[in-house]
Amino acid sequence: MTFIDKKTLMSKRKTVITEEALVSLLQSKDQRGFSILYDNYSSALYGVILKIVRSEEVAADVMQDAFVKIWRNIEAYNRTKGTLFTWILNVARNTAIDRIRSQEFQNSQKNHDIDDHVMFIDSQGGNQVDIDAIGVKKVIENLRPEYQQVIDLLYFQGYTQTEVAEEFGIPLGTVKTRVKAAITQLKQFFIQIGLVFLWGFFDL
Repeated sequence: MTFIDKKTLMSKRKTVITEEALVSLLQSKDQRGFSILYDNYSSALYGVILKIVRSEEVAADVMQDAFVKIWRNIEAYNRTKGTLFTWILNVARNTAIDRIRSQEFQNSQKNHDIDDHVMFIDSQGGNQVDIDAIGVKKVIENLRPEYQQVIDLLYFQGYTQTEVAEEFGIPLGTVKTRVKAAITQLKQFFIQIGLVFLWGFFDL
């Protein structure tokens, strides 16, 4: 299985596909499914992983490990317990936590208090039920309609801010203002419900 350079992946336009169709491709071990999954979600997962391991090099390595686990264990995904995104988010997050708990990582981070770091991460909603109970798109439904629209295009359909402005026929400055307001509200909401680690999904 070949992995593309992280910078190349981050710049790719996301492929529009239903979750059911994507899961079907993955469970049939179709390489197209893996490519779509990686292109659509690598940026979001990388942001979450980076906030845990605090190292770009380690984050890239952990992300690759996480996607291998997702590919190998996709049969364990149960759609009745949550969305595909919340499931892969758990895989990525747990892989990152396992890494910072490893002896190898601790030896390389002697100047950091790893135990405190792990305790902080664990305090951010380690229960998978909590995550599955509130998918990212469900959270977005709490926003005003005009904020939902720009967030949906930017983070779920791969648009740039300029493309969003063109899509709705509004000034780029208006798009930037709406994005900033939406992200501020989302951050506050994640803090309130104890799912701060989901914040990495919305890193710009």
